[in-house]
Amino acid sequence: MDKLIIKGRRRLNGKVAVSGAKNAALPAMAAAILTSEDIRLNKVPHLADVTTMVALFEKMGIMTAGYTGIPATQASGKSITINTSRMNTYEAPYDLVRTMRASVLVLGPLVARYGRARVSLPGGCAIGSRPVDLHIKGLEALGAHVTIEHGYINVAAQKLTGAKIAFDTTTVTGTENVMMAATLARGTTVIENAAKEPEITSLAEQLVNMGARIRGAGTDIVEIQGVDQLHGCSVDIIPDRIEAGTYIIAAAAAGGEVEVTNCNPSHLDALLFKMNEVGVECTETGNSVLVRRKGDAWLKSAGMKTLPYPNFPTDLQAQFMVLMTQGDDTSVITETIFENRFMHVAELRRMGADIKVENNVAIVRGKTRLMGAPIMATDLRASASLVIAGLIADNVTEISRIYHLDRGYEGMEEKLSKIGAQIERVKV
Repeated sequence: MDKLIIKGRRRLNGKVAVSGAKNAALPAMAAAILTSEDIRLNKVPHLADVTTMVALFEKMGIMTAGYTGIPATQASGKSITINTSRMNTYEAPYDLVRTMRASVLVLGPLVARYGRARVSLPGGCAIGSRPVDLHIKGLEALGAHVTIEHGYINVAAQKLTGAKIAFDTTTVTGTENVMMAATLARGTTVIENAAKEPEITSLAEQLVNMGARIRGAGTDIVEIQGVDQLHGCSVDIIPDRIEAGTYIIAAAAAGGEVEVTNCNPSHLDALLFKMNEVGVECTETGNSVLVRRKGDAWLKSAGMKTLPYPNFPTDLQAQFMVLMTQGDDTSVITETIFENRFMHVAELRRMGADIKVENNVAIVRGKTRLMGAPIMATDLRASASLVIAGLIADNVTEISRIYHLDRGYEGMEEKLSKIGAQIERVKV
């Protein structure tokens, strides 16, 4: 098991390139199940979750080529070519699915193309309840018969039929799963209260390139007209907006001048607005954001509430909380997406942070000089927040259980080292 050792209080300067988005790559891979022809995915990041999906595909007899050996520091990634013509099972087993929630995305494509699926109830980060009931209700509305037995979701359908589906709450993976299933359903499907994230739009564009008929992706109403079959295509994975946001916050916290490249600034509007509010200068230039923070003055404290896209993302809440320990007053941070996403608070307190949690609200007192300490990562985004805390803390910070970090950040310690951080990975 690895850990990170960080010597803090060093300014960051230079360029850091953003990798392809994990949350776009995984549904793009799942969509390959909808056709027997080659799907070529470019700019795929080298991440533990992608490796797990490749392993799942290989266990199902799905051929993948091009992923092994991608350098973790190569932001542009390489290509994966996926072909399902020799797939020999419709089951996604527990031993793989338990480590990654996004593996549930194979459910819709399997049922749409083959009329059956057996997928283990998924695992992933312990950041609160993320039930698959909306996925199941969506598939049932399309005519599938669903049962849950011995920890597995069993789905069968002779032919899915289009329907109107209104989600009670916004769900990204639920929208993706139903959207993929509906591409091969008979008739028209309308998804109301659909998620609007850029990853939804990216998946819809891929499906259209495969021959699907989809309108409204990126809005709260998505319409899918079913077709008889889909074909192969080539897709570029979009930049990871959460990784980009993490580096923007890291630069703002540590100080200096950092250009975050290979990103889409339009996907970061809520964060960039908040950066301006706290007094950090961010300049958008094409596909990059230049972050400047000079001097040692405290930032301006600002409150924040997480909400579905295009509002402030829950996946940047922990990182922003660390930043607000450097504010000049008190910040109130409200988490509305997940009920258990303040697990990083206990570790930040070990470093001297003054944070009080009341239900889904964290009250952060600023003007805090963090101190290095042995700390432990609890989930993917918490890991990133602890790295940022280590960058600005006095002395040395040791972060254990960083396998969480490897699920969503490609070569973070190497990227940060290149812009001035003193950070290394060691085996323990």
